Amino acid sequence: MKLGIVGLPNVGKSTMFNSITNAGAECANYPFCTIEPNVGVVAVPDERLDKLTEMYKPQKTTPAVIEFVDIAGLVRGASKGEGLGNKFLSHIREVDSIVEVVRCFEDNNIVHVDGSVDPLRDIETINLELIFADMETVDKRLDRARKNLKADKKYQFEIDTLEKVKSTLEAGKSARTLQLTEEENEVLKDSFLLTMKPILYIANISENELEKPDENENVKKVQEYAKTENAEVIPLCVKLEEELSTLDKDDKIEMLHELGLAESGLDKVIKASYKLLGLMSFLTAGEPEVRAWTIKIGTKAPKAAGKIHSDIERGFIRAEVVSYDDLIREGSMNAVKEKGLMRLEGKDYIMQDGDIVLFRFNV
Repeated sequence: MKLGIVGLPNVGKSTMFNSITNAGAECANYPFCTIEPNVGVVAVPDERLDKLTEMYKPQKTTPAVIEFVDIAGLVRGASKGEGLGNKFLSHIREVDSIVEVVRCFEDNNIVHVDGSVDPLRDIETINLELIFADMETVDKRLDRARKNLKADKKYQFEIDTLEKVKSTLEAGKSARTLQLTEEENEVLKDSFLLTMKPILYIANISENELEKPDENENVKKVQEYAKTENAEVIPLCVKLEEELSTLDKDDKIEMLHELGLAESGLDKVIKASYKLLGLMSFLTAGEPEVRAWTIKIGTKAPKAAGKIHSDIERGFIRAEVVSYDDLIREGSMNAVKEKGLMRLEGKDYIMQDGDIVLFRFNV
């Protein structure tokens, strides 16, 4: 799963990506993780892994990971190929969600590309380019559907759905603001509309505003706007995050404590991004390894088993499942079993976040 970081020049996008890259450097050795210059792979913060590591003392602990892609090249007219427009739009198409960094701090030493700080104008600049690109996509598909309608009346539903989206785009609104039925979503699935992608807004504020970010008038504007898209806003100081990302774990905790913060803004962003993508983790625990495995919310047990190995999915017999909370409360797997808290689940079991699982399978 990939998230694309976007933003206008001088809003803190590059600094944000640098923070992510620094924080994720240690993840380079995880299986199947290839880091390219414009991709940062970071661990998803998960306190449960720390507790299980204390309990099992495994040879290694492997967290779930998530990828952030640094998407550069946005200027007005990107949808028409201005600047690096075509490249920008193609990179956006490849990600699953968008993280938009918006400048909410005042600093006369850092010139804004448009001459003044106005987060809603910045959001509109980026969103309009995506809307223009989507309008072109929808128009092309409408032309095809209208031609096909002459031969098959089933295309009328597709036309109605596309016209509904077109009206929204023409009103300057993203397609994600639409309330669509399951059937309409199915029609649009292959269009890969940019404004359908879920979005998370990062409100970049100054360090002295961290204690009361909601008092920042620019943050309030972004929060009000985000409500219209059912999106989340995370206020953070990007400059501070870059500094934190260079520290080791103990120094980072100490600095956060001095600032009166429970966790870094970057950790909040990673957690929120994981949620934004509709992801969750199930866990495996033992002396060889404690590990978090990433799956989509609603995944059934055999499919989850396939994340570990395709042979386990093919030969799936059952899943032995223990709730993380039950294990921590009882203190050991033996105690959990004695109290009858281990469940045997079959092929139709829908995995829950934090399930600790042992899959039984035929080779």
